[in-house]
Amino acid sequence: MPGESAFKVEGIVVEVMPNRTCWVELANGHRVRAFATGKARAKFATVAAGDRIRLQLSPYDLSAGRFILET
Repeated sequence: MPGESAFKVEGIVVEVMPNRTCWVELANGHRVRAFATGKARAKFATVAAGDRIRLQLSPYDLSAGRFILET
């Protein structure tokens, strides 16, 4: 099934960019580009530098992640 191979990580927002993306630094020091899709776009307006967020990363592209909504 799609999405089963993706894994979840946590990071801190370093920089928020105007095109609904941001740079997130992971615990191991790597920086990835994160973006919001679907319902997460509504909550993206509240994301600021220094916030801790959860991301979903694909094993095929470790340079970009997707926000995970915390419910």
